Amino acid sequence: MKKVLFSLLAIAVLTSTNFAVAQEGEVKDGAKIEFEKEVHDYGTIENGANGECTFKFTNTGNAPLIISNAKGSCGCTVPSWPKEPIAPGASSEITVKYDTKRPGAINKSVTITSNAVNAPTKVIRIKGNVKPKPTSGVPTQSGGPENH
Repeated sequence: MKKVLFSLLAIAVLTSTNFAVAQEGEVKDGAKIEFEKEVHDYGTIENGANGECTFKFTNTGNAPLIISNAKGSCGCTVPSWPKEPIAPGASSEITVKYDTKRPGAINKSVTITSNAVNAPTKVIRIKGNVKPKPTSGVPTQSGGPENH
């Protein structure tokens, strides 16, 4: 009885494994988007520094890639993307501008919507830390009388 159950289990596992391999091996026709990097780390940057970075990508599919939208997770993260179709084998880039006048941690995302068969919705991220706004070095007045 144990041998029969073991044999049935083995057949079930092998069948499902072969099915999974067959599915993964299928080549889908269409555009495919592949990024060189999916996260940009600014590290620690100065307040008011240039907060622009680029995400390079390639259309590794066999049809033109069309990016229909790219949306930042908040108003301080503004993406710009190519509006024309990207031919198969061609590369382009998405530029993300972050408002570095906001001190503190950066952990934002940009959601990209396209006709890519491998990732119709893709999220890229930016991270880092913006230093506090520098003080002018002039002491501020308290506005009240001084007690000496």
